[in-house]
Amino acid sequence: MRRRTLLAAFWIAFGLACLPITAEAGESKLPRLGFLANHSASWPPYQAFLQTLRELGYVEGKNITIEARYADDNFDRLPELARELVRLDVDLLFVSGDQGVKVAKEASDTIPILVVACDPIEKLVASIARPGGNVTGVQTLQPELASKHMSQLKDAVPRLSRVGVLIHQTGTTMVPSDAAVVREAEAGGRALGVAIQVATVHTPDDLAGAFASFHAERAHSIVIVRDSFVATHVKTIVDLALKQRLPTISDLTTFAGQGGLITYGINMRDANRSAADIVDKIRRGAKAGDVPIQQASTFRLVINMKTAKAVGLTIPQSLLVRADEIIQ
Repeated sequence: MRRRTLLAAFWIAFGLACLPITAEAGESKLPRLGFLANHSASWPPYQAFLQTLRELGYVEGKNITIEARYADDNFDRLPELARELVRLDVDLLFVSGDQGVKVAKEASDTIPILVVACDPIEKLVASIARPGGNVTGVQTLQPELASKHMSQLKDAVPRLSRVGVLIHQTGTTMVPSDAAVVREAEAGGRALGVAIQVATVHTPDDLAGAFASFHAERAHSIVIVRDSFVATHVKTIVDLALKQRLPTISDLTTFAGQGGLITYGINMRDANRSAADIVDKIRRGAKAGDVPIQQASTFRLVINMKTAKAVGLTIPQSLLVRADEIIQ
């Protein structure tokens, strides 16, 4: 398969990935992709994956078989879904999201597993350079961005002394990557003399209350932690922030384009290119355990000037010159 096709097929929106596999002429068994996902089939990145496959001419049942299993945010279902995919004898198991990484590894130690996740993959492998076993992938480094978000907010809001952190939580405790985001934000805040206020939400109905708490505690800006809930309800989040004239930042790829003040996160195109390279190597016969785990290394900064005006900010030139894109 040509590299260009691999790259196109692997593209998705906010950092996840997809895997096109074509059957060789004369094969009676179609290549089978197992797709284990945290959220629902309606989440935009998943739909982008399926649409890209169709645009490239991959017809399910004709030249590819896709066995997709969605946890619908009920992470307790992930172990059984992973075991189900293993029983289906998939050729490669693609895992989208931190919570599926461990359960996929527990479900099979022979099927190649390709992971794109925030939580450190090295917990399950021998080393980053030589994973060993059957797991490899790409780390999206979400927690590491938190301190950078703090410094960028400080640049944009010179009077900054208190920052709210909005996190979607599905259970009674934070997932490890979100807890790591909070720790990094607190560390970055201490270095800048900025206090952190964390608000967790479970449903859309909780959002108004979270922003009311930010207002009551006099937060000057808000860090929005990316996940599928944020991607789905970004318009509500942005509207609540604009109503209170609160600057916002997120690593959600489309955040600034949908009315947030700043997007700063990994360059998804480059991350997907790294993942496509891994797919190519495995398809050519490499063992997953011999393929080094990749880490996102390029980032994009997008600033929405219309939003800046709406919240009463003048963005300093020192920040504007670093932007990859400025939305007027």
